[in-house]
Amino acid sequence: MALRRGGGGGAPGRLRLLLLLGAACLIPPSAQVRRLARCPATCSCTKESIICVGSSWVPRIVPGDISSLSLVNGTFSEIKDRMFSHLPSLQLLLLNSNSFTVIRDDAFAGLFHLEYLVTGHEIITTLKCDFLGSSSLANNHIKALPRDVFSDLDSLIELDLRGNKFECDCKAKWLYLWLKMTNSTVSDVLCIGPPEYQEKKLNDVTSFDYECTTTDFVVHQTLPYQSVSVDTFNSKNDVYVAIAQPSMENCMVLEWDHIEMNFRSYDNITGQSIVGCKAILIDSQVFVVVAQLFGGSHIYKYDENWTKFVKFQDIEVSRISKPNDIELFQIDDETFFVIADSSKAGLSTVYKWNSKGFYSYQSLHEWFRDTDAEFVDIDGKSHLILSSRSQVPIILQWNKSSKKFVPHGDIPNMEDVLAVKSFRMQNALYLSLTRFIGDSRVMKWNGKQFVEIQALPSRGAMTLQPFSFKDNHYLALGSDYTFSQIYQWDKEKQLFKKFKEIYVQAPRSFTAVSTDRRDFFFASSFKGKTKIFEHIIVDLSL
Repeated sequence: MALRRGGGGGAPGRLRLLLLLGAACLIPPSAQVRRLARCPATCSCTKESIICVGSSWVPRIVPGDISSLSLVNGTFSEIKDRMFSHLPSLQLLLLNSNSFTVIRDDAFAGLFHLEYLVTGHEIITTLKCDFLGSSSLANNHIKALPRDVFSDLDSLIELDLRGNKFECDCKAKWLYLWLKMTNSTVSDVLCIGPPEYQEKKLNDVTSFDYECTTTDFVVHQTLPYQSVSVDTFNSKNDVYVAIAQPSMENCMVLEWDHIEMNFRSYDNITGQSIVGCKAILIDSQVFVVVAQLFGGSHIYKYDENWTKFVKFQDIEVSRISKPNDIELFQIDDETFFVIADSSKAGLSTVYKWNSKGFYSYQSLHEWFRDTDAEFVDIDGKSHLILSSRSQVPIILQWNKSSKKFVPHGDIPNMEDVLAVKSFRMQNALYLSLTRFIGDSRVMKWNGKQFVEIQALPSRGAMTLQPFSFKDNHYLALGSDYTFSQIYQWDKEKQLFKKFKEIYVQAPRSFTAVSTDRRDFFFASSFKGKTKIFEHIIVDLSL
């Protein structure tokens, strides 16, 4: 049952919640009952009160100064808007054992002097009120109440919910929280379900914190062009994204628009068959490494005077023939990047910043057609993991004496791995290994080696990208043959479980981007449009 206060009217004073003891005890102890000429046939009237039994309507031909109205065993199906507004002096309204199941928003509007509203033995299925003024809701077969129905009742003294049993699921979360904070005296709220909480008190429910919220990914923005890689960087409190577009021969730089709340074009670096754009921030300088299949690869620097990126230096064509991945890292406060080269004629090469530019620092190995390079810290030591279709992933370790990477081992029985990505959860180190044929893998470092913990069916996969937003950890598996899958980490089972399917045509990368307290991931597409998905929190208690 609900009472609306404000707008159309309501009781200005404090409304008290009463336990229904029966209609008789609520009749004012007046003198001898005197029937009035205009008293309806189904009612008994005194100068100040009316009791109606079995009525199908609310009496209207009554004195306007009636202060007490009791309706018992009524046959009307709902309490309509302003149903009692012709009784502005009403102070007590009793509704007992009636057949109505619906109470409309403004049902009690116009009752400026109402102090007591008592209901009992109704079977209420629909509460249409925006908020509840005051009521004894005892014995009404109520299983749920509208969210925040008591939020505006600062003067609420007592609430009686006895005789009702609630579904103590996420829809009752707001009531659970309200019971923890209210100063009102409230009767015990008992649960009828779920089964594990049946006959228990709502206060004893412990699962709301982790069961009543979930997450989702929804399309926020679609970019009308193809792409193969996306990188993100921050500069001067702004968020930028660099997108490689080989078909358009561009490296498109986007900026987050804080007003329009979307990503807009900022600059465009042109080239030939651009397959990678990697941002490097050194002090106040912003560089972008642009890897190309033809015409050599280059490094661009942001020019404050021109407010655009201008060519800064070339990368030797003799070393980089078919770039496939760019990985940025730091060792001992020095900045490096490595380009993985996937041609037999090329060399995967490490480059180092020397305060004036980037120069080739170390060639890693020849003839292995590397498809990916991943920098990872293993037990405090710097490593590179190189992936190749011609061999299992190899692990190189940084030698502090020679200040070079040296062979350290490999990941056995993992042929045909396109890419390896590292990530951490709860201080543990994991790897995701992308395989086009067969199952992709998730592996965990056990202190001595990487061991497999999960295999993911991945026929046609070109990328298996880990990313996290707060305490939510995901893997995005992009396939050329079917829908891409997003997996979410299950803390209890310690495995990734299927979470959501998304359609991205020929996906090549997934990149997490956060800005303005909002989280996104970019899904590049080799054959379709680039999509931006937003990560949202869904409150199941609403």
